[in-house]
Amino acid sequence: MVPHLVTALTGPLLDLEEKILAATPAIERWFRLEWQEHTPPFYCSVDLRNAGYKLAPVDTNLFPGGFNNLATEMLPLSVQAAMAAIDKYCPDARNLLLIPEVKARSPHYWQNVARLMQIFRQTGLHVRLGSLSPDVTQPTPLALPDGNMLVVEPLVRSPNGRRLGLKDFDPCTILLNNDLSAGIPDILQNIHEQSLLPPLHAGWALRRKSNHFDAYDEVAKKFGKLIGVDPWMLNPFHAKCGQVNFQTGEGEDCLIANIDTLLAKIKKKYKEYGMKEQKPFVIVKPDAGTYGTGILTIKDSAEIKQLTPQQRERLSVVKDGKAVTDVIIQEGVPTFESIKDAVAEPVVYMIDRYVVGGFYRVHAEKGVDQNLNAPGSEYVPLAFAQQHAVPDLKAKPGTAAPNRFYVYGVVARLALLAASLEMERTDPNPEVY
Repeated sequence: MVPHLVTALTGPLLDLEEKILAATPAIERWFRLEWQEHTPPFYCSVDLRNAGYKLAPVDTNLFPGGFNNLATEMLPLSVQAAMAAIDKYCPDARNLLLIPEVKARSPHYWQNVARLMQIFRQTGLHVRLGSLSPDVTQPTPLALPDGNMLVVEPLVRSPNGRRLGLKDFDPCTILLNNDLSAGIPDILQNIHEQSLLPPLHAGWALRRKSNHFDAYDEVAKKFGKLIGVDPWMLNPFHAKCGQVNFQTGEGEDCLIANIDTLLAKIKKKYKEYGMKEQKPFVIVKPDAGTYGTGILTIKDSAEIKQLTPQQRERLSVVKDGKAVTDVIIQEGVPTFESIKDAVAEPVVYMIDRYVVGGFYRVHAEKGVDQNLNAPGSEYVPLAFAQQHAVPDLKAKPGTAAPNRFYVYGVVARLALLAASLEMERTDPNPEVY
């Protein structure tokens, strides 16, 4: 399925699509060479926004949930990619320990866990679930909506303290599907004899979105030069502010100054491309954290001083009750894609360096300039399966699903490469690379 584009399918995005399709051999070779130098994250999902005039990543998640939202036709591709990923870390792996979120109550999240277990079992691994929750002291069954059952078990450190597993289960590899927003628990520290994936510094206890987008700036510049496009077509401007306290107003001057600077830069770009109707806006969100909380759409910096007490409270705390002190200000990229009159954005999933599918996040109650990762969103699987990696070069730009999905996959892989650079540069133990 290709969603309806509200904008006429003309203009800069079609030019970008044409250039990407024409440069396919050069692009794939460039990625191949980059992956010889850098290790991709174990898995990753990227939220994209297609504005009609640019296609850009707005968020990159290194602990993706939502595998249950991928089309079932994508499973074989996911299994192949998972095999390639596991081979890098533990070629003779027999056991995989999967550590899920602690407080996840949503049955959809557990369907995601079940799908991940299904993928890794197909690679030839025994997969069991270990919980970071102190309340899990014995194997605990969890019923799924589809009638299946999962069992979470308490984690156990080995007698020498160097390995982590379950009772009678010693894994070669530990896969985190927990983004560590609440911090890094002691039981995950100092594991020296097993691969912990993603690494601890990928978790929100340490990770910052601004580091990711700094790396993405570099990747977008290199890629823009490779195919001859303005990197802005693929890249949202961004800035950051630390020491922000929405409750007391501390750091507001930094926010206002950066919002004004970004709005001016965006306006200049709109003028350059003759986009008179487009009104610039920015998104203010926590520099660490996920789940679409604490996000604000701003069209004028004066709005910061006018925030209500309720808004300030919502902006001050994110998942697991963590206080917000650092924020990222990001160029707002409107989404002009829609499904059945509801705004939509593509989310692309990758395991290792391979695109394994995706879906449209759709929200009937949100506008084109708002965050769609909010209660009430729905998911429509992307039909990547029909040879998404083989574009139809004879099709007119904007008319062929494989071409649109190929372009999505290219931009998502740029974010994946940026995440790889980000992980290298923020690694507290860089000698392991």
